[in-house]
Amino acid sequence: MSLAESRGRPETAGRPTLYKQIRLDIERRILTGEWPPGHRIPFEHEIMARYRCSRMTVNKALSELAQADLIERRRRAGTFVRRPQYLSAVLKIPDIRAEITALGRAYGYELISRARRSANAGDRERLGVKGARKVVAITCRHSADGVPFALEDRLIDLEAVPGAATADFAADPPGSWLLHHVPWTEAEHAISAIVADMATAEALDIAAGAACLVIERHTWRKARPITAVRLIYPGESHRLVARFKGS
Repeated sequence: MSLAESRGRPETAGRPTLYKQIRLDIERRILTGEWPPGHRIPFEHEIMARYRCSRMTVNKALSELAQADLIERRRRAGTFVRRPQYLSAVLKIPDIRAEITALGRAYGYELISRARRSANAGDRERLGVKGARKVVAITCRHSADGVPFALEDRLIDLEAVPGAATADFAADPPGSWLLHHVPWTEAEHAISAIVADMATAEALDIAAGAACLVIERHTWRKARPITAVRLIYPGESHRLVARFKGS
């Protein structure tokens, strides 16, 4: 349903008030990826005409969306879906596809498995959530010039990102899709090292027992979990570099 199709909807018992309906309509378009980060949403006068409501009603809906960090309102320019904000210059969420391409190497991607399911106890613990919910569990492999680059194991909370239920992750890597469709406000990286077990060694085409670099990352929007991902890299061909400047 478009915003135009929603206009004039009566405020009857059991339905949200009009400003909440406007907020929910816009929020749904953002969370499903229909309006990606950077997309300009209709001007206030356009929303007023579509819903046949006052500027105060529209302003209240947009104010709540701004407080939720879903949109940003720019004076004279309009209102836009908020882009992800990096934690710092030395800690950012990389797009593996862009990272490999920037190195001048040919990017390759293989979806190994994808499952939509009710979250089990392990899923809930990993995401840091409680209660029943649905998740998408994805395992995939990234390669550079035909050589395995990283093995990815990811959970996406469908309560936070409903658009992930129908996204074509067979063609689009989940990390790239999330970065371009879902705004986030907080992220955490945990870095460790492991030795490759048989399954990991086979997936990365390395010897069993070889050292691997592991990055585990969680992202949130206003304390609401979005995704948890574990990336495993062959240790001998990867390193982490961060450059700092003094004050």
